[in-house]
Amino acid sequence: MTPTSDPRNASDPQGSVPTVIRGAVQPASGSPQRTALTIALIVLAGAAVSVLLGVYGSTHPARGYAVSLAGFSSPGAVKAWLATVVVLLAVGQDISAMAMYGVLPKVRPGRWAAQWHVWSGRLAVLVSIPVAVHCLYAFGFEATDRRVLAHSLLGCAVYGIFVAKMLLLTRKGLPRWVIPVMGGVLFTGFVALWFTSAVWYFRTRGFAP
Repeated sequence: MTPTSDPRNASDPQGSVPTVIRGAVQPASGSPQRTALTIALIVLAGAAVSVLLGVYGSTHPARGYAVSLAGFSSPGAVKAWLATVVVLLAVGQDISAMAMYGVLPKVRPGRWAAQWHVWSGRLAVLVSIPVAVHCLYAFGFEATDRRVLAHSLLGCAVYGIFVAKMLLLTRKGLPRWVIPVMGGVLFTGFVALWFTSAVWYFRTRGFAP
């Protein structure tokens, strides 16, 4: 028997996306004031995480060393390559998100896009944790030059943005633009981090692991 198509999916390109994602991109159902207050409080929570990371990085004495991985010449090489993996996974996040929102021409959104989006995001965060630990433990918050200062600020901000996005995903009835904007800001932060660390490392030290 030929399966019939779900009429909901015909009008909703996100019909096969899990509720945890679709719920965050439905049109706002509450009052605009309450929705704005919810968004503001969540953004403030993310900002608080960023500040706490910055305070910890400033007060924690820099150790100057961190655990390396077999096959790599230095912890710096580990950090550069792991950061590159994170950016590639973040690109996958953007592609799957665009598929879910139906903005990719000739690409039909489906469950594959949601699964790809969820798992690429989980892997990106998992891979980024050793990089963050290396930065905070080995160096802390530094401002020896403009690149290092920008990298320190971005590192703290990215995890605050991530926390804010995860909290926003738990809220239903938000305006459709909220999650895409937060996702775009998070992606931009990861790319900026990569340029101020991995790209600089590859230009000065080369691509050898």
